[in-house]
Order: sequence, then structure tokens, then C-alpha cells
Amino acid sequence: MAKRRFKELGTGSFFGTLVYDRAVPQDHFLRQLDRLVNWAVYTEMLLRLYRGGAEVGRPPYNPSVMLKMLLLSYLYGLSERQTEVYVNDSLSAKWFLGLAVDEAGPDHTSLTIFKGRIVEQGGEACLLELLAEIVWQAHEQGVVFGTVQLVDSTHTVANVNTRKDDRRQKKGGNGPRDRGAHWGVKHTKRSRDAEGKVVRQPEYFYGYKMHTSMNAEAEMITSVVVTAGNGHDGKQFPKLVERDEGLGLPIGSYAGDRGYDGGENHYLLETKGLHSALRLNDYRTKKKDKNKEIWLDLLQSEAYQEGQQVRYKIERKYGEGKENHGLRRCRYLGWMRYAIQAYVTAMVLNLKRMVRLLTGTPFKGRATLAG
Repeated sequence: MAKRRFKELGTGSFFGTLVYDRAVPQDHFLRQLDRLVNWAVYTEMLLRLYRGGAEVGRPPYNPSVMLKMLLLSYLYGLSERQTEVYVNDSLSAKWFLGLAVDEAGPDHTSLTIFKGRIVEQGGEACLLELLAEIVWQAHEQGVVFGTVQLVDSTHTVANVNTRKDDRRQKKGGNGPRDRGAHWGVKHTKRSRDAEGKVVRQPEYFYGYKMHTSMNAEAEMITSVVVTAGNGHDGKQFPKLVERDEGLGLPIGSYAGDRGYDGGENHYLLETKGLHSALRLNDYRTKKKDKNKEIWLDLLQSEAYQEGQQVRYKIERKYGEGKENHGLRRCRYLGWMRYAIQAYVTAMVLNLKRMVRLLTGTPFKGRATLAG
């Protein structure tokens, strides 16, 4: 059997490691990240995306190197082209990828091809494995996971001009530019009409939704489900619970907003021996019949109170993703490519948290591009 061959990086440089030793501090975030994660596991996981398992043809970059480069793109909020420039200009990024000081990194085309491999050959199953591996490694390294899981969703606006889309279709052009996206409700505002009555006014968006389960104590994302913008939060809940089950975490309860308050979701948790802290709609506790007693008891339970008290943490995590890592707007077109964005963003948020918890090293700022 032919031997796996990857492009050799970081060899034969006149400068050796001296420049890195002097210019990249030992407590640099990327040094800490590289030490904490077993990247060789990702090499094995991603090899199946390569023809012949990287045993035939021209030697490719090690897939873990490409994964690192993709993570840098999201970590610093850069496009693929900007990531290429950053890697070649930044000593810390070069060190992280295993490049010699005077060695050029992978170009943006290589990164695009790598993403294409995930889309065409890996699919969502590959992304699920990549995210789960971070959770497992964090657990093995000593990150403490608590018993409360938080569920919520956030929206990401499609990378299209909807007005142009509408005009093109009215003129007999092709269908929407992003066929996987859909209109959904961003949120509903309460206001008063001309007669002074309180009315609800929904605000819509066109794009996708990222549904997430996050451990409240570790503040790490454990599971993700991606849907079009019209995906109902409550209907994604069973998938999130199922995906969490395979991680071996000490889960005892789930907390979420009113969008998850469906009888089938409460029943699901009961059958699995888990407590429900899914926020109850008023109609459950204010109705005038004896059946509301079960809901009143839930409302007063310790698990319910605890879950609702920490639910803000997942909203804060989404804010971090939108403010610092590009989750407000889709980078690409199509459901699967948005899935890459959602999962890699979750991975970046987890890696930042993992480094902070285990080393105390915070992630600082954005990349600076030359020119």
C-alpha cells in the first residue's frame, strides 16, 4: 500500500525556529490552542475526503493544516483571500500552521477546494464529527461540563439582495440566487396602533437559522442543527437532544425560551429522565382547569428556576458570534455552505472558551492586514 504523502512544511529554512522563539510569545493564544488540541485526530477524520486517502496523486496539504487555516479565517473574521494574506504576513499564524518563517502558506484556492471537499464528500456528518471532537477533547483536558443544557436559535441573513432577486424573477429570470434560504421571523415587536391597542409586529429576514445546544457551565456549544429561515425552533429540539446524547455529558435538564414549549418536547425529556426548564407559555399556567397543576409544579421546580436563570448565556454566545466572527450574514450561498459557516463558527467559539478555561489566555482582537 502506498504511503500517505503530504506537502512537507517548515523544513529547510535558514532561519530555523529562532525567529518564532523570539517573536511569538509562549503564552500567545495560537500557541496555547496548538498545545491543547490533538490535531492528528483531525487528520485521520478528514482523510476520507481525499481521493485514495491521500495515498495517490500529488501530495496535498495535511487536512489538519487546512482545517487550521479555515479556523483562522473565522477566528479573525477574514475572507479566504484575506486569510491567505494574513497567513503570509503573520508570524504567529505561520507558526500555527507549521510553516517556516520564509515559507508561503496555502493559497485561498486551496482553502476553497478544502471547503468543497466537505460539501461534496463530507456533508453535515463530517461537520458533526469535527464539532463533537472538540467537545470530547475539552472534556478530556479537564473542562467541567455541568448538568444544564441551553437551547436557542439565531438567524443569519442570506448573502443576496432580495429586491434584485424579486425583480429578476418577475422578468422571467432564474430562481432565487440562494435556493436554500427562506423567509423567517427575526422577532416580534409590541406596539400600539392608532386606536391604542397593543399589536404584535413581526420583523422578517431572508436566510438561515442556526439552532444550538450549549452547556451552561462550560459555555461550550455541544450540538448544532441548521435550517432555512422558516425552521421552527421547537421542532429542532429532538435533534439537538439526540446529538447531545452521544457526547457522554452529565446532562440533567434543558432550558429554552417559549419557542420550545411544546407538549412533545416536555414529554421527550420525561421519557429520557431529564428535567424540563423550557419556558412555559402563559396559557399553560393561567387556564381555569385542574390540568394546569402539573405546569404550576414545573414552574416552581428547582431545575426550572436554575435553567431560566442561566439562559442568558446562550444569547451572549450568539452575540459573540455575530459581533466578532461574521455570523450576522452568510459568507456563502446554499444550505450546506451555510452549515460550514455555522459549525466552524461554533468550533471557533468553543476553542476560544477552551483555551480561556484551561490556560487563562484570552483571545485578543482581530488580525491586522498589511497594505
